[in-house]
Amino acid sequence: MPPTTPYAGKFSPSPYNNNNNLHKYHQPMEASYGDMCYHDNSLVSGSLEALIQHLVPTVDYYPDRSYVFTFLLSSRLFLHPYELMSRVCHLCVEQHRSGDLLLDKIRIRDVAPKIVQLLTEWTETFPYDFRDERMMRCLKEMSHHLARGDEYSWRAMQQMTQRLIRRLAALGQYEEAIATLNASAAERPTALKSKQQNGQRSDVLSISDDAFILAQQLTHIELDRLSFIGPEEFIQAFGVKDPLDNHKSFFRKRKTTNLEAYVAWFNRLSYLVATEICMPVKKKHRARALEFFIDVARECFNIGNFNSLMAIITGMNMSPVSRLRKTWSKVNTDKFDILEHQMDPSSNFNNYRTALRGATQRSITAHSNQEKIVIPFFSLLIKDIYFLNEGCASRLSNGHVNFEKLWDLAKQVSEFLVWRQVTCPFERDRKILQYLVTTPVFTEDELHLASYESEGPENHMEKDSRRSLRSSLLHREHR
Repeated sequence: MPPTTPYAGKFSPSPYNNNNNLHKYHQPMEASYGDMCYHDNSLVSGSLEALIQHLVPTVDYYPDRSYVFTFLLSSRLFLHPYELMSRVCHLCVEQHRSGDLLLDKIRIRDVAPKIVQLLTEWTETFPYDFRDERMMRCLKEMSHHLARGDEYSWRAMQQMTQRLIRRLAALGQYEEAIATLNASAAERPTALKSKQQNGQRSDVLSISDDAFILAQQLTHIELDRLSFIGPEEFIQAFGVKDPLDNHKSFFRKRKTTNLEAYVAWFNRLSYLVATEICMPVKKKHRARALEFFIDVARECFNIGNFNSLMAIITGMNMSPVSRLRKTWSKVNTDKFDILEHQMDPSSNFNNYRTALRGATQRSITAHSNQEKIVIPFFSLLIKDIYFLNEGCASRLSNGHVNFEKLWDLAKQVSEFLVWRQVTCPFERDRKILQYLVTTPVFTEDELHLASYESEGPENHMEKDSRRSLRSSLLHREHR
């Protein structure tokens, strides 16, 4: 797989740790195009046109890589990536046009390597922008333009395009695989419709009774799916429309497929945990499942896999599981209480954020890939970025783009890029992986009914609920 970000060396562990140097870079030779505002030598705002011009390299100037990443990430709040690409390519061509063919060829030759560098950063960090055929057409046209002045840069463009095509092909294969897995998991075998027939269905303990091995396989799934989330999906998830744009928003079709698939995986894991606990007929088997998932959750915490940890805790706290008092009475919950404390949502998840900082610090000084693993509680990461976007205007009263906000968004997303590029060091167990992603799970109604069959209703409300659920599920089976 090609590298997911070109910033590993320059920005590791995070490109924005040094706040003093974050916004500093050389201004282009000609700074009269539009206007930009600085504070203590840091860019704080600018007109959209000036910011676009600032992205365009010249013979004597190349934008700082942190600026390139930040603007490519958040410019989509104001215009479609294709519009930005068109304007950048137009400026690259026009600013070196003199009317003298020989002079133009010399100018193109001199600036071509920097144009290739900019487009390489774009295609490697935001490859999914190029699923738009118009973006690929712009690349092709720029390649032809550079070929007139510099054969070396033309060849570099060809190699860059081939890497991009491979990355997009891998994305297509991944999305097809996820669709196939989801279809397989959606099948409702008879064994899942009734607890009494659960002998026809394997349970997780029959696949693996080693909590550490299962936590390792969950980490494989997490890192695999993280690697396909484009950084731009965090911005596109907002569905924001620029208040100065009178045209239809690019976000009317939000391009967040892989981000949504990852959130769906969290939900699936939660329901899988609840299903495994509610399915067994015997109380001792349910208690064993509870104890096992507590151990798996603890191993996930030790690995730095906070997303699987939270999904397991969420599944164990679902009402069909939490109401199984007789089952819980057979379990020593001390370890579970500690894990719940670590993921306590009070004080804006302060305990979790402390643990995340610890895991991040361990990753920075890591001597092995296992120590580098940091998988954040993903829904909270999305929430943090969402509120960062909502809590601050994208435009200032003078019409300038609020670039301080863009820096903050880039800081959050760039940390995700560092976490995303870690290679999972654990050996794959295909049987366990297949089980985790394809075995059918109960729906919410089926979970409640299975819970009532395990431990009967304790009050009139639960009795009414069981009666209603039985009737509803029976009706669905006969449709």
